[in-house]
Amino acid sequence: MELLKTFLFLFALVDPIGTVPVYLEATKHFDKEARARIALKAPAIALGILLFFILAGQVILEGMSITLYAFQVSGGVILFLFALTMVFGTSKPDEEKQLITDYDHVTVFPLALPSIASPGAIMGVVMLTDNHLYSVKQQFITAVLTVLVLVVTVVILRYAGHVQSRIGGTGIIVISKVMGLILAAFAMQSILTGVKSYFSL
Repeated sequence: MELLKTFLFLFALVDPIGTVPVYLEATKHFDKEARARIALKAPAIALGILLFFILAGQVILEGMSITLYAFQVSGGVILFLFALTMVFGTSKPDEEKQLITDYDHVTVFPLALPSIASPGAIMGVVMLTDNHLYSVKQQFITAVLTVLVLVVTVVILRYAGHVQSRIGGTGIIVISKVMGLILAAFAMQSILTGVKSYFSL
């Protein structure tokens, strides 16, 4: 159950379903072979970014002398605000489509960053690999699950046209908002845990 819970949380962070319309818009001028390469390269770049923060995020935080409680609360607040934009703001596909200005470099921007490796995803993986809360084994499992989620993202993007035709634009927006609700709940739990621990409640 813990593995499933972590996988679903990571899936909500990356939100590959919400990336489908962005991918289709970003690759509309490319042929089938080029679209297939982008569907592979964009998640691969995003994975590199997320793994970097899994490995170096804690070092950066400790170098800045940030306490566990402060990180739990601040990270939770940032993730909560990110989740609110998913729930109440402009839908992820519509917002990120507007970022497309250079179709020659869509693999990196906006597909890899910020569509797949979003600020919320980066913050989430750092929170899931905190050295004070998780063992090396647990952190390794989180890294493996992150790889698995990105593999699923590759598959979804490769069949993006079929996904969009099956679910529809409205369905994709609804799924993205549900992902936002899941993130909001996790973020609030992190905030409450940080406050409870700091005040020894």
